[in-house]
Amino acid sequence: MKAGCYTALITPFKGDAIDWGGLDRLVDFQIQNGITGVLAVGTTGESPVLAWKEHNQVTQRIARKAAGKCLCIAGTGSNNTAETLEGTQHAAQCGCQAVLLVDPYYNGPSSLEIRREYVAPVAKAFPSLDIIPYVIPGRTGTQLLPEDLALLFKHYPNVNTVKEATGDIQNMRRTRACCGPDFTILSGDDGMTLAMMTDPAVKAAGVISVASNVAPRAITEMVNLLNGGRQAEAKALAARLEPLFNLVTVKTVEKTPYGEVVCRARNPVAYKALMAILGMPAGGCKPPLGKLTRNGLAQVLETARSVQRSAPELFQPVADAFGVNIAQRLEDPRCWEGLCYAEY
Repeated sequence: MKAGCYTALITPFKGDAIDWGGLDRLVDFQIQNGITGVLAVGTTGESPVLAWKEHNQVTQRIARKAAGKCLCIAGTGSNNTAETLEGTQHAAQCGCQAVLLVDPYYNGPSSLEIRREYVAPVAKAFPSLDIIPYVIPGRTGTQLLPEDLALLFKHYPNVNTVKEATGDIQNMRRTRACCGPDFTILSGDDGMTLAMMTDPAVKAAGVISVASNVAPRAITEMVNLLNGGRQAEAKALAARLEPLFNLVTVKTVEKTPYGEVVCRARNPVAYKALMAILGMPAGGCKPPLGKLTRNGLAQVLETARSVQRSAPELFQPVADAFGVNIAQRLEDPRCWEGLCYAEY
């Protein structure tokens, strides 16, 4: 895959239905701000809760919007190889350049099984598509190991990229050592992109980003600076972006009648709330994902306000594209009504 910044696009909803007009506006926003590519219906796009008919409709819509303007990756991963093959067939017919295959969750195959029974059949069936394994053991409970990734690359040239979200720099270095210099490593964790791209034993080429849903121009610029060897400028920009990177998961301590509990609002709950506050189409999440707590919403608001105070240029493309006054919205309670639970 091409080096650069790819946005793991959020799927906007109106109630229980996909907001098709909102989806079009989000894709246009990404393209206008120079994104390398868009990932349709990855896990950030709530793939686990979309019916395959909806899933395929979103992929087709994004592929058409992106055609000739940026690359389109389709999230076709599953814990069912037959489903993944069907979804990948549809992605190929839509003109997608690549598919993303998240490690099979819950049934937890071994790395050997992931290679032989999941990724390899897809790579063999679709040699014209780039096949991108997505390694995120914290969400899937399993992991495609660097050694098996290297075996895939050896036998299937279209398995030439990985989305790396292990959070383990040693695993990333092992991937580079096994797969060699011609293999593409993309960060799957916004907060680790800088480290992954500047580590000479990793040499990541870019990111599949969540934060670029709201800041595509800045994150694309950061990646381009890093790929251009301008590390000092990239580090300064990454420092301004860091508060947004920290919103991918929002952790709070909540009081209950039985004592304190830790609540983790996982992606894309916080980013959907942030987008709604900023005036972007997002809607809520589909159950079982829901809303933030009051404390979680306060954390999102404070982060957004701090970014607006210290680096307002990061949100300016949102203001321009969606015709909103960011500073005003961040102080208007009507802009965040209904975005959190009234009580724990």
